[in-house]
Amino acid sequence: MNDLVPFFSLFLFLIVQRFSELVLAKNNERWMKQRGGIEFGSNHYRYMVIMHGLFFLILILEKWLLNRSLSPAWQGLVLLFLMIEGLRIWAITALGRLWNTKIIIIPNIKVVKKGPYRFIKHPNYLVVSMEFLVVPILFQCYSTACLFTILNVIMLSVRITEEEMALGKLTRYKEDFKGFRRFVPRIVK
Repeated sequence: MNDLVPFFSLFLFLIVQRFSELVLAKNNERWMKQRGGIEFGSNHYRYMVIMHGLFFLILILEKWLLNRSLSPAWQGLVLLFLMIEGLRIWAITALGRLWNTKIIIIPNIKVVKKGPYRFIKHPNYLVVSMEFLVVPILFQCYSTACLFTILNVIMLSVRITEEEMALGKLTRYKEDFKGFRRFVPRIVK
């Protein structure tokens, strides 16, 4: 089976998705800032954008230069990818106008605790972490999967710390999410 069609189909899907999210984020940013939203973490944001851009470049290079092929377990990986994308849509929808690629907090706003946020603090970051693993592994690009998992852990250690400090400073985040974990779902009673 020629895997260039599935590879570039998935690649095109992800590129269109990312650009659509950037448009949504820009509209949400404008909306939030009109309501007093304050931006945090702008120093690391550009590095996050660069990291995400490099992910696509390195993925293509590993696939092409090392002649990587579709994984024998591709059906299961595609199913996992679709579940990950479902979680992405659920997280973005739950936050509504408050979703953004940047850290923008409207002071004293009620923290969202619906959708996947009923179970974990950072479902969107879980989605990105899973994509950095599943997409490359789907095409046996293991070096890309390892490299970007490591880079993402480093980025999220900065990003999540910054976001939680901002939320803690301007909202009831600490009180509302007491007992929640960052990525491991809690059992709802």
